[in-house]
Amino acid sequence: MDSLRRALAEDFPICWRAVEEGRAWQREQGFVQWSDSYPGEADVMDDLDWGIGHLLLIDGEVAAYVCLDPSPEPAYSTIAGCWHSDRPYIVVRRITFLRAYAGRGLARRLFAMVDRQCLAMGYDYIRLNTGKENGRMHSALAAAGYRLCGTVVYRGIERLAYDKIEK
Repeated sequence: MDSLRRALAEDFPICWRAVEEGRAWQREQGFVQWSDSYPGEADVMDDLDWGIGHLLLIDGEVAAYVCLDPSPEPAYSTIAGCWHSDRPYIVVRRITFLRAYAGRGLARRLFAMVDRQCLAMGYDYIRLNTGKENGRMHSALAAAGYRLCGTVVYRGIERLAYDKIEK
């Protein structure tokens, strides 16, 4: 049974391992979306402290880490394109799979659970961004019903911006 649960402080080692393995996997795929310093340990600890870090469990085993942040993202105030709504939203950040689960087509399952969790948190609107070169993520987002809105500059890099309104 798949589930998405809030990550706790004691989950930090597995959350951090997922980030590190995700960073290495990106490079193996030929792109650098995350720098050596971002996301850092402090980012993940903040996620856990604020209760916004989540773990995807597949058959009871941790498969992925994701942050569901209800704080508005300042970089999203300027977009080359157009968001599909101006209502409050959740920002999906730091989507990363542990090495054993990377490339296994689980992103769509993760996004379905993210969508349900966001609704449970009282949000029916979701935004996120990803690197232009992250083709697998673009495909997963499209398959999960997210729409390309344009580009935003996040942490000094132009990225593709997506959103989704849950019904």
